[in-house]
Amino acid sequence: MAKGAWHTFARRVAVAPIRLYQRFISPMLPASCIYTPTCSQYAVEAIRRHGIVKGGWLAVRRIVRCNPLHAGGYDPVP
Repeated sequence: MAKGAWHTFARRVAVAPIRLYQRFISPMLPASCIYTPTCSQYAVEAIRRHGIVKGGWLAVRRIVRCNPLHAGGYDPVP
């Protein structure tokens, strides 16, 4: 498998659990994310754009900030 193909495959594997959460778990929970896009969508975009390590780190930072102590609002993936 070529290096580029491996990275694409790894990113898809990393995004799969997030997509499962979005599809099956999130609809059963009340809306609670204070940001746009939602934290799960932000995580998907961050991993796709920056890779698993940096994108994952950006997603974790975002999830930690998603609480009543922060203003929220529009916060796109850098």
